[in-house]
Amino acid sequence: MHPAYSVIFFTTAAGAGYGLLVWLVLFGILGLVPQRGWFVIIGFGLAFALITAGLLASSAHLGRPERAWRAFSQWRTSWLSREGVMAVLTYVPAGLLALSWTILEATGGLVALLALASIVCALLTLFTTGMIYASLRPIRQWHQPLTAPIYVVLGLASGAVLLALLQHIFGVAAAWAAWFVVAFLAIAAALKWVYWRTIDQVRRTYTIEAATGLGHIGKVRHLEPPHTQPNFIMREMGYRVGRKHAARLRLLAWLFGFAVPIAASLSTLLPGTFVPLIGAAVAALSMALGLLIERWLFFAQAEHVSMLYYGAEAA
Repeated sequence: MHPAYSVIFFTTAAGAGYGLLVWLVLFGILGLVPQRGWFVIIGFGLAFALITAGLLASSAHLGRPERAWRAFSQWRTSWLSREGVMAVLTYVPAGLLALSWTILEATGGLVALLALASIVCALLTLFTTGMIYASLRPIRQWHQPLTAPIYVVLGLASGAVLLALLQHIFGVAAAWAAWFVVAFLAIAAALKWVYWRTIDQVRRTYTIEAATGLGHIGKVRHLEPPHTQPNFIMREMGYRVGRKHAARLRLLAWLFGFAVPIAASLSTLLPGTFVPLIGAAVAALSMALGLLIERWLFFAQAEHVSMLYYGAEAA
């Protein structure tokens, strides 16, 4: 598939925003991070900014952005519609919770229910985003059990890195935060490694014989290409990245997305005034770069079955 930069930015930025929102609210309820003051204002502001920027960027991928509202009407059958509904719905409890913590300085009763609703809505939004791709059977690399869980875990991992950075900026960091980030990054790295191994080893069940319905007569091959020049399907669905380049990009995604953030997060345990803050900042910047590479590769390695009609022998 041809990587769409607007969707790459959307899934990366919004995922980090929802992840930050989950941890900010959860740890706030548990009393592990402040529930009032500039920490909460900046924390909610950053989460909402990332989510909103991602959602706005996603509209750039639409041919007719002014008709985007129609996507909300198909929530019964479409994961894309469900994602849109959940993305908008999350603003309600999260916005009310932010106002309650920052202006009213209230934490109990109805505010606790708003906190729970914010966490659930954010997690469901991450899950529905992953299911948009996991539900597409024509794309073997996406129609995998790990696709949606990885979207959720990567969003939570990047959100944890951002929360740790905020803690160091405001001087409220604790040792548990670094170990928590490392643990989540390790889980995300393990899931991504299993996912890559799966798509490399899984059998290609879609063939040109099945696509044409001529498999009963034997091996099928193209006599002539269907078009003399690339068309829309060939440009969008037929994008390919070389195996050598894919392996190199996987290494870079692993390095910047997981290895460097883990090392940088562990460096925040070292004594000093600026070393922990620099380590947290490096972890956040490195993971952002690693996730952009990982997400680009997620799209670039996807093989659509429509290319069976344009020369591919299997997908």
